[in-house]
Amino acid sequence: MLSAAAVIVACNPTHKSKVSKDIQEYAVVKIATPDLSDISDNGKEVLNLYKFAADQVDEIYWKQYFGDKSLMENLPNADQKEYAMINYGPWDRINAQPFVEGYGPRPAGVNFYPADMTDAEFQAFDDPDKNSPYTLIRRNEDGSLKTVWYHDEYSENIEKIAVRLAAAADITIKPSVKNYLLKKIEALRTDNYYESDLAWLDMDDSKMDLVIGPNQTDDDQLYGKKTSYEAFVLLKDLDRTELLKKYVGMLPELQQSLPCPAEYKTFEPGLSSNIFCCDALYYAGQANAGVKVIAINLPYDPKVQAEKGTRTILLRNVLMEKFNRIIRPSANVLFDKDGAANVDPEAFYWNVAFREVAHGLGVKETVNGKGSVSDALGASALTWEKAKAYALGEYLVLKMVDKHNLSWLATKENALTTFFISLVRSERFGEESALGKSNIMIYNYLAEQGAFKRGNNGHYSINFKKMEESIEQLASLILKTQATGDVAFAKEFEDKYSKTTANYKADNMNLRLEHVPIDVRFEYDR
Repeated sequence: MLSAAAVIVACNPTHKSKVSKDIQEYAVVKIATPDLSDISDNGKEVLNLYKFAADQVDEIYWKQYFGDKSLMENLPNADQKEYAMINYGPWDRINAQPFVEGYGPRPAGVNFYPADMTDAEFQAFDDPDKNSPYTLIRRNEDGSLKTVWYHDEYSENIEKIAVRLAAAADITIKPSVKNYLLKKIEALRTDNYYESDLAWLDMDDSKMDLVIGPNQTDDDQLYGKKTSYEAFVLLKDLDRTELLKKYVGMLPELQQSLPCPAEYKTFEPGLSSNIFCCDALYYAGQANAGVKVIAINLPYDPKVQAEKGTRTILLRNVLMEKFNRIIRPSANVLFDKDGAANVDPEAFYWNVAFREVAHGLGVKETVNGKGSVSDALGASALTWEKAKAYALGEYLVLKMVDKHNLSWLATKENALTTFFISLVRSERFGEESALGKSNIMIYNYLAEQGAFKRGNNGHYSINFKKMEESIEQLASLILKTQATGDVAFAKEFEDKYSKTTANYKADNMNLRLEHVPIDVRFEYDR
């Protein structure tokens, strides 16, 4: 494992002070026990079983990302230990640098690949399974490379998950839930997720939801292939979900409205897509590491997306915590009073909603025979997909406002100002993550287009007309890059636009001085 040989020593007082300050960048949010008065006793037990299954996911993720969790649990320095629990290892998620002595910078492939593996060695490795999202690359006794399937490497944890999910399947009164859970057990045991993805999308009549398994490729910054285990335990907000339903039927229309040539939008999103609003009850694994997501759009499998669609889930309780603790305070620091007044919680909600919807739209396969967008763009694919979601999602919001399809949003100024302040705060996630890099790219592109100005007093002013035009131009550029699989241009664009600027550093300093956190961390009633 990557961390086994590391030498751990206590840090000096100066370092301890730095780590202590870094911990304070994550505001503590207590996820309270929700009102379960309308949930049956069986349903409550199902929720408990979901949480126990999620705990096993957490154990798998530690092994995937770092290695031996006990090395972090036994750190003699309390601040380092606490920060390691936030970051799931000794590396700061913002800059990929170690905060524990004895460790170097975070490996680009973390624990998915041998630390000493070269690119030439990987390319020469003749095994098609090496590119699977569900295999690890390891060494044989003779030093040669081999693939190991997730279900073999993590079999002990997976069987514990299976026991919990099987118990939940036995007691649930919902046939769709039972079907999903049994299909998910089979998927975890075989690393074949197609049937369980379909079953998950069919499970739309339950007040509870469970997202569990290896989904995101964020942690594989070497090749962008390997997925990390995560879990979300969720409780549906029925009233908000009802409001969202009307937008599911609009997906084909939205796909055809994208700002790109017709040949780039031949993908037809599945008509069984759905959108839920949920309260998050529990995060585990990659979902709980560092920056917390406020929405989900899954599955990523293009075959499933075309056949049935995707599920978008807005995590409303976490979303509103971030608005109140980060978005609103950031606006008060970075805008004057009139500008800050445009920042609106409903605008934030709908910006996030259509950002996630945008993941299920656009280009899935290149138009020139280069295969999937993911294969063509390689390690850049995730950054560009996140940039697409942000730019295209905002483009769709603005079009919806034009058509009066978002009566909860008063003005484009609300939408654009809230989008911009969210962009600035997301820059703080740094260049080392696809999420941070994508937001930095968008910020720098919009700055070059003259969409906003930053005054000497640190306050921003927005040219709303130019901002709207620039967002459309950027969305079109991203769709073209994905459609053509132009990895050379993608990397050139990243090199130009994904570097933090003096504005970023000044904004970050101002927000830190005003004690505006970068993100949140959770405490649970257990």
